[in-house]
Amino acid sequence: MIRCLAIDDEPLALKQLTNFISKIPYLELVAACPSALEAKDVLSHEMIDAIFCDINMPDLNGMDFIKSLASPPLVVFTTAYSEYALEGYKVDAVDYLLKPFGLDEFRRAAEKLQKRLGITETSLEKTTPVAEETPQEDAAQKIETSTDSLFVKVENRMVKITLSNVFYIEGMSEYLKIHLVGTDEHGMPRKPAIALYSLKRLEERLPGFFMRIHRSFIINLRYVKEVSKNRVTMENDVILPIGELYKENLNNYLLRNYIGK
Repeated sequence: MIRCLAIDDEPLALKQLTNFISKIPYLELVAACPSALEAKDVLSHEMIDAIFCDINMPDLNGMDFIKSLASPPLVVFTTAYSEYALEGYKVDAVDYLLKPFGLDEFRRAAEKLQKRLGITETSLEKTTPVAEETPQEDAAQKIETSTDSLFVKVENRMVKITLSNVFYIEGMSEYLKIHLVGTDEHGMPRKPAIALYSLKRLEERLPGFFMRIHRSFIINLRYVKEVSKNRVTMENDVILPIGELYKENLNNYLLRNYIGK
């Protein structure tokens, strides 16, 4: 994981930075600071690999802050002022994001950090702490290709989810609530996994036994108990609505699997 510090004196900009960091699996947010002075305090007692830093801030601007550090972490500057770009590269900045920037631009900057630190996908798999949903599964059987499992970022952890254990997935704005079947090690029903991810992006990565039936729901077809005109009844009598846009796809699935006269 790349341990990050986010610095911006504008609350909305700082919130966007923390949101973007949470969407990149190999970034871990250590602290979000509204000033460079507060960030200096964090650096005195935390190991930081990279800083996402605004430049034009009161008290101590981002450029002077980085120059003041004896051994600064890698830095990506974020600012609304393009005239700082040249100076940013003089302090060996990894990237320079001109506000307003989107997630794609931020992701490209994160990838540059990854390369500068010499972190590969393989090394991330070895070093990322993983809380497995199926502890009885042999560690050697981890699926890097995600054919029968996927990894989701839950808070600051990468959690492995076995797809056959997914009951249904609920979209809530920018978040997902992944409902699971079975019980945990204490015999209690498994708690849903909450992740910051879009339902549409997840839908594109799921295998064929999942189907979107509503703008807010993707179901595991293996746990369908009954389908009526406007709703699906899952096992445990969980009832989910069918959206108009998704009826045709679901009906086609039913026809393919219908045993008629």
